[in-house]
Amino acid sequence: MPNEVEQEKRALRAELRERRQLLSDAQREAAASGITEQLDALVAAHGASSVSCFLSTTAEPGTWEFVRGAVARGIRVLLPVTRADGLLDWAVADDSDEVSEGMFGLPEPTGEVLGPIAVNDVDLMIIPAAAVDRSGMRLGWGRGYYDKTIGSMERCPPVYAVIYDSEVLESLPSEVHDQPVTGVVTPTQTVTLPLPQH
Repeated sequence: MPNEVEQEKRALRAELRERRQLLSDAQREAAASGITEQLDALVAAHGASSVSCFLSTTAEPGTWEFVRGAVARGIRVLLPVTRADGLLDWAVADDSDEVSEGMFGLPEPTGEVLGPIAVNDVDLMIIPAAAVDRSGMRLGWGRGYYDKTIGSMERCPPVYAVIYDSEVLESLPSEVHDQPVTGVVTPTQTVTLPLPQH
């Protein structure tokens, strides 16, 4: 039986997913260019030479342009490859646009696959989310990949979740295994959390 928190999360995810599907192409394009600008500035601010990111699906704020630009500037970008055991492998992004369809239909890189510990070397993690609240608690899509990854890292770098502006919420239902994030990147701003409580 899913507990109350699980049910609450499930309902919230469904609502957020539906809201994303209602966005127009123009809104998606504007969001992608905003995200690229914010992520470029974030990487520069952290002086990061190695980052982990993800290839966005059509419903997510677009990260492809950022990944391409970062690779072109010589930044090492690790992209996740889902595994059946709930862990993430990583592949180094290159300048080809070749992707394959991973588990759950997610776009994944086709390059050489490195094991889960490859991510221990990055200076900055950029991860997907459904929503993040003002204390930094992240609501993922329910598969737990990133909670496991972040929870198992010896020395976790700053972690920023990429979401739309409307997905920064006051508070989210959370459980013990849920991992908070350092901040959020939206098409209009980058915010380090937790924000001061009023």
